Amino acid sequence: MGKKKYFFFDIDGTLAVGTPGDQYVPESARKTIKELEAKGHFVAIATGRSYAMAVNHMKELGFKNMVSDGGNGITINEKLIEIKPLDYDKCLALIDECKEKGFIWAISPDNETRRLAPDNRFYDFTHDIYMDTVVEEGLDPRNYDQIYKVYIACFTPEEEKLETLKELPWCRFHKEYLFVEPGDKSVGIKAIVDHFGGDYQDVVVFGDEKNDLSMFRDEWTSIAMGNAIDELKAKATYITDDADKDGIYKACQHFGWVD
Repeated sequence: MGKKKYFFFDIDGTLAVGTPGDQYVPESARKTIKELEAKGHFVAIATGRSYAMAVNHMKELGFKNMVSDGGNGITINEKLIEIKPLDYDKCLALIDECKEKGFIWAISPDNETRRLAPDNRFYDFTHDIYMDTVVEEGLDPRNYDQIYKVYIACFTPEEEKLETLKELPWCRFHKEYLFVEPGDKSVGIKAIVDHFGGDYQDVVVFGDEKNDLSMFRDEWTSIAMGNAIDELKAKATYITDDADKDGIYKACQHFGWVD
């Protein structure tokens, strides 16, 4: 088969297409991934989602390996190996500043499919159903040993008033709130390759959006989907077709990884 490769696929807009409620993986992509596995290559998804929020999705997509938690979580052969939390002291400083300046906040202090909030304001402001918001009256983050994510409810550009936010990685997927979460998928990719004693030059990543920029590195092969943002295409080794136009298959065929 040639040298073993390590393939990592972003989910939304790369591996899976369609709207969140009606998402599917193109048949050509499914067949390509099975062929890669049959030839002895390593395949995994790479997502910003927490392990708890992504593990069922991973299995539904037919994968056993995953980079999760924005690069801080790794799963190999369906076994969670580790999840590294955010910098604890920096999170506490951010939450203290939120309290001082009247910002609404919530946290994920563990690997669960819900967030904790000190009162009803977070849900009342966001009406978010991405994950359950559980109210723990008088929530004190110092009662928990680790913090995996912090959520801040505000509209752009209100977050610019938070000085401590500049010390942490964050992104915004919804207009009503932002996520403070790990944002370098390459950290998890390297951890997995190191686990197997592999070579970074044998890594292949596929992506389409801003949160994939961190895993598009000169050390390995980076493939941007045809529907990817221009910023990602500029960093890509190769640009393939759109995700819903057999982009994954066409790229793998181009490099001779599949027939």
